[in-house]
Amino acid sequence: MTTFNIRTATPADDGFLVDMLVQAVNWLPERNWSREETLTKPELAHYIAGWMRPGDFGVVAVDPADRPIGAAWCRHLTAGDPGYGYVSDDVPELTLGVVDSWRNRGVGRALVRAVLSVGAERGLRAVSLSVERANFAAKLYASEGFHTVESLDDADTMVAQLADGASADADPSVNENP
Repeated sequence: MTTFNIRTATPADDGFLVDMLVQAVNWLPERNWSREETLTKPELAHYIAGWMRPGDFGVVAVDPADRPIGAAWCRHLTAGDPGYGYVSDDVPELTLGVVDSWRNRGVGRALVRAVLSVGAERGLRAVSLSVERANFAAKLYASEGFHTVESLDDADTMVAQLADGASADADPSVNENP
């Protein structure tokens, strides 16, 4: 059986989170953007630049030797600098990446569950993300309670409701039960 643990992400994880952002971007085998290329694109770099800002949170999966093998983190982006999965300023966006050799071994699912649990503990009402429809991860997100709130040509914006979260000015499209 494959074993790994999940721990809270810290400011010292910033380099590994960049690696996982690159993994997430390069989910297609024919896409091979370098770390530098990824970080020079403002629409991608804002998911990690200046980690760990107030409000940022995440989790890191580690192997039995305590080496990081995957990460999931949430960041609040704004209408002035929205991410691909932007829903509202009070709904953070999720980014997730898993090292190639650890894919299809339950790491991604465990990371999603852990980061959503942290979001619920923080009193958040929802977490959003964007996923290209052809990405296998789209099925994972749907199976973990994310539902599509907007569809573009080849990608969906998805939202997961967090049971303990609440907001007085909630957007009805975000507060639908999955």
